[in-house]
Amino acid sequence: MTASPNALQTITLGGGCFWCTEAVYVQVKGVLDVESGYSNGQVQHPAYEDVCTGRTGHSEVVKLVYDPTQISTHEILEIFFVIHDPTTLNRQGNDSGTQYRSGIYFSTPEQQAVAREVMAEMAASGVYSRPLVTEVVPLSNYWTAEEYHQDFFQRNPDQGYCMAVAAPKVAKFRKTFARLQKV
Repeated sequence: MTASPNALQTITLGGGCFWCTEAVYVQVKGVLDVESGYSNGQVQHPAYEDVCTGRTGHSEVVKLVYDPTQISTHEILEIFFVIHDPTTLNRQGNDSGTQYRSGIYFSTPEQQAVAREVMAEMAASGVYSRPLVTEVVPLSNYWTAEEYHQDFFQRNPDQGYCMAVAAPKVAKFRKTFARLQKV
């Protein structure tokens, strides 16, 4: 059963390069739409080239529309914390800069509470040897990324970055969360 359009939820996540994060979430059961974009910066209508300088303040993000009758916010965030490193400030692997920061940009107070709960669980689990640096703030100043960024991994699976960085994240998702994968 699918929720009515009014019951759908939206949450926006920054887990480094949006190509990698998008590549995972398009495969998640209950996630109905994944859009790469930029959020929580100071500039209106930022371009990719500007965001890459770090001067716009934006984070590369994916905006997820999901059906909470099929997947919970908690599960979405569990995936998030497995597919990126939430302990490195402004960096994911070789990608560095404020645009690659770890962030949960919530749309509702309930999402904020779940984010805090999941982060406390992750911190207490001992999975990470360093403290989590993920920011949890309301979504603001969101802009859709250029068309060539949308579905990038799906359209360019043989591109070097996709093979070296995105594909392993997709494989990790499939292995760790097989029950949440679309069939």
